[in-house]
Amino acid sequence: MNFTKPLPKFDPRSIPVLGIDDHLAGVPPSRLTPDALRRRFLQPPAWEPEHSVEKKFEDRQPALAAVLVPLVMRDELTLLLTQRNANLSTHSGQVAFPGGRTDDTDIDAVDTALREAHEEIGLERSHVEVLGTLPIYVTGTAYIITPVVALVRPGFDLLPNPGEVADVFEVPLAYLMNPANHRRHAFEFDGVTRQWLSMPYIDQTVAMSGNDAAERYIWGATAGMLRNLYRFLSA
Repeated sequence: MNFTKPLPKFDPRSIPVLGIDDHLAGVPPSRLTPDALRRRFLQPPAWEPEHSVEKKFEDRQPALAAVLVPLVMRDELTLLLTQRNANLSTHSGQVAFPGGRTDDTDIDAVDTALREAHEEIGLERSHVEVLGTLPIYVTGTAYIITPVVALVRPGFDLLPNPGEVADVFEVPLAYLMNPANHRRHAFEFDGVTRQWLSMPYIDQTVAMSGNDAAERYIWGATAGMLRNLYRFLSA
């Protein structure tokens, strides 16, 4: 992989918050149920994604990829996310959906997302009910990502790949679908101002254990795709 410019090295937590979108209404709880989501994907409303193409950090050949947006059917829906291993070459240590690059043997984006979720965290396809896809999202590193939204039946056993995944955790979907938890940031790199969202979440399970790493800092492409899910569900 030939880079024409290095990826920026910075702590996103250190970038000031420009604004919080608490003036926008959250998605009503009645729309955050398995049946409501099934209906929404069967009969999608007219809507436009808010985030779709990031400004490029590097010049490289585009690569197709897919991620699974796994909504676990607890008493209230939760989103299953991963913390990427700190030694990965790109997006190391970041919160991400399970997923990755499309293989030649994959049938489609859904197949890619399901295969990658199994390889990364051991999530079996038998626990997954695919609802549909969101519009593609192009990252600054030229990955063309299809988000595949799915319901996940509880009772699964996960086996994270230690070479890729440092941790797996769940965040209440209602928290992520409330814009009062969406923060706006901007950062100038190489003469270009790049903007993104963050959705920091305090993991109470981790906090109660006394671990200092209780904050799950969701930002960048993951937050951008979640914002699109918010727009889709609130339309």
